[in-house]
Amino acid sequence: PSFGFLFDIDGVLVRGKTPIPAARTAFQKLVNAQGQFLVPVVFVTNAGNCLRQNKADQLSHLLGVPISQDQVMMSHSPLRMFKRYHEKCVLVSGQGPLLDIAQDLGFCQPITIDTLREKRPLLDAVDHDRRPNVLFHDWSVTVVLTAVVLFGEPVRWETSLQLIIDVLLTSGYPGNPYEQENYPHIPVLACNMDLMWVAEAQSPRFGHGTFMVCLENIYKKITGRDLKYEALMGKPSRLTYQYAEHLIRAQALQRSWEQPIHTLYAVGDNLMTDVYGANLLSWENELASAAAARCRSVLVCTGVYSPHTEVALDPRDSITDTVFHGHRDFRFDPALVEPDHIVPDVDAAVDLVFQLENFAP
Repeated sequence: PSFGFLFDIDGVLVRGKTPIPAARTAFQKLVNAQGQFLVPVVFVTNAGNCLRQNKADQLSHLLGVPISQDQVMMSHSPLRMFKRYHEKCVLVSGQGPLLDIAQDLGFCQPITIDTLREKRPLLDAVDHDRRPNVLFHDWSVTVVLTAVVLFGEPVRWETSLQLIIDVLLTSGYPGNPYEQENYPHIPVLACNMDLMWVAEAQSPRFGHGTFMVCLENIYKKITGRDLKYEALMGKPSRLTYQYAEHLIRAQALQRSWEQPIHTLYAVGDNLMTDVYGANLLSWENELASAAAARCRSVLVCTGVYSPHTEVALDPRDSITDTVFHGHRDFRFDPALVEPDHIVPDVDAAVDLVFQLENFAP
C-alpha cells in the first residue's frame, strides 16, 4: 500500500460506549485472514482519560481485530517530547488515572487537582457543602508548581477553574495572595481542544475545549490579559498530525512495505478538528517537502457533523459558512474546514479509499 488511514474514534467508530454498526464491517475489510492489517492504520483520538494500552484493548474488543498500543495516538501522546517539564512539579487536570497517565508520559512529580485541594483546603469555596471546617492552611506542606497540564475536561469544573486560576495568579504558589505582576504566567500545556463531542445523546456534548473557553475568559476577566499556552496538542494541531504520520511510516517499515506512503486518509466526524487538522498537515507538507505525504479528509455523518444541521445562511454558500467552533488560537480559513469527501459512515469511507487507490485486498 502507498497510503494509510488515520481514524478518529468518537463519532466514527463509537458513540459513547455504543459501537457504530458500520465499524466492524469496515475493519473486516482492512485485515487479512490472520488478523494482520493490509494497510497502515493509526487511531488518532482527542480522548485523554486513559493509557494507550487501555484504548488499544477497547478497540480490539470493539472492532474484533487485534490493535496494538503503537497504533493508538491519544491527545496527550506528544507530551512525551516535552522533557524539560518531566522532572518538575506540575499540576494535572482531567479525568481517569491521571497520575498513571502523567507518569507513563515521563512526568515525575505530577499533582492532581484533588491533591492540591487537600493541601490547600481553603481555596475551594464555591460549593457550600464542600467547604472545609478548617480555618487555615497548613503552610508546612509545601506546594510549588512550575506548570499546568490540562489533559481533558474535569468533573467538578468550579473546583478546577478556581484552583488553576489560583496557580496562575500566584506564579505557582497557590494559597498566596494574587500578584499584580506575574505575567506571563507559568506555562500551560493543553491537550484536546474539542469544543464538543458526540456520545449517546442526540446532540453534541461539552468537550475539553468548552472548559478551556471558560478558563481563558475567567483569566482575561480578572487580569485583562490573554491566557497563553506553551503548547496545544490533540487534533487539529500540527504536532499531532506529524506524530501520527511518523507512526504510519513506522508501521510500513515494520511490515517491510517498500512502497513509500504518499497519501494519508483522515476519517473523522468533526469539521473543526478532523478536517481542519488534515488540511493543515497537507498544506504544510506540500510547502515543506515533496517527499511528505499529502493528507485527504473524509468526513462521516455519524458524529458531530450532520448534513441536516450544517445549514448555510445562503444556498449558494458552502458548508463552511457556520460559526467557528475551533480554538481561539487557530485561525479560521474556510478552505481548512472543507472536506475532500463526505460519506455516510466509516464503512463507506474505507470503500471510497480503496476505490480511489485502486486497492483490491
